[in-house]
Amino acid sequence: MERITITGGVPLQGEVRVSGSKNAALAIMAGAVLASEPVVLHNIPHITDIYTMMAMLRRLGTVVEFIHPHSLLIDASRISNLEAPHNLVTRMRASFSVTGPLVARFGFARVPLPGGCDIGARPVDFHIKGLRLLGADVSMDGDSVTAQAGRLKGNVIYLDYPSAGATQHLMTAAVLAEGTTVIKNAAEEPEVVDLANFLIALGARIRGHGTSYITIEGVPRLRGGEYTIIPDRLEAATYAIAAALTRGDVYIANANPEHMMPVLFKLQEAGVQVESNQTGVHVRLQGRPRAVNIKTMPHPGFPTDIQQPMTALLCVAEGVSIVTETVYERRFRYVEELQKMGADITQENRTAVVRGVEKLYGATVEATDLRAGAALVIAGLGAEGDTTIENIYHIDRGYENLVAKMQSLGAQILRTSDEPVLVSAQGVPVCSV
Repeated sequence: MERITITGGVPLQGEVRVSGSKNAALAIMAGAVLASEPVVLHNIPHITDIYTMMAMLRRLGTVVEFIHPHSLLIDASRISNLEAPHNLVTRMRASFSVTGPLVARFGFARVPLPGGCDIGARPVDFHIKGLRLLGADVSMDGDSVTAQAGRLKGNVIYLDYPSAGATQHLMTAAVLAEGTTVIKNAAEEPEVVDLANFLIALGARIRGHGTSYITIEGVPRLRGGEYTIIPDRLEAATYAIAAALTRGDVYIANANPEHMMPVLFKLQEAGVQVESNQTGVHVRLQGRPRAVNIKTMPHPGFPTDIQQPMTALLCVAEGVSIVTETVYERRFRYVEELQKMGADITQENRTAVVRGVEKLYGATVEATDLRAGAALVIAGLGAEGDTTIENIYHIDRGYENLVAKMQSLGAQILRTSDEPVLVSAQGVPVCSV
């Protein structure tokens, strides 16, 4: 078993560079299946979710390989298998997003229902409904989805909820459809915009991305090309919150402040000094933060993925904070772990009342999901004494070299293991497939 151990109480100081966006990269890798020529993607993060997606694309017959430490070649010109492997799709929700591209380009796909972090219900109903509106015959067989069609046909798709995953998935299905597709109540996340810009670079005709009304004019094929993934706003926000909780002074290079505005505004409301420019964000804090209320919402609201790290900061804030989770009902599973560290949190249903304490104390805790793991690392960095975090494979899914990056800022943090770990050429733990 691997774990992270932290001796807290050291203010983070210095500069850290943000990696490419996990959520954008995964959607774009799935979208690369649409291209009949090779695609090169730059700024790819080395995280286990990326390696899982690479393994799945290879099982479909796609050539996928790193040609530079952060540049990935994807050649889907000779895809030979239209059935995605069960053991890979069930590890990671984003794997399901190859369904639309496979149906759009080849007329058939069989894909297991997705897995990922246990943070609550994330049904694929919106995905299936949208594919059917585009003319696909979609059926459920046990734990798999089979979709088939001739050429998909454009249609108007209204999403009951502005799901980023569904918006991205249906965009990739619609770019090769005959005619015009309109996605109403579409998600506006930066990762949706990044996927659209990637598809446009390959010849797609898309308008309105970044708004709730996206229009897609179908084209016969997509060519190859090169594209650079946006910085990971969630990773950047994690470092910003860690700097604040440790009362540090950190410059977060390669962060896009426009993508982080909901988080940066809340940090400023909590008394954190935030300065931003075109190349990054500077965060510093002296003394305790102030209590603030947060309510998660689709972009441009406060991101659900940063609710847990922000709550770790609020545990030591002056006053009482109210945290409301509107997106995933199981996003508070980590509260019990923070309570082990001395946090005063009362949680009921989708609301948590956080009464700030002077300090947290080191303890042995368990990462219950990806962002909960980040929250516990942040809490440990600011706590008095030693903290041990277990089940850290969750953290590896979304953070590239988290321990090394924190060490570069002066954190006393180590990664240890009871047994040998399979790693990539870049030193990233990978799952056997």
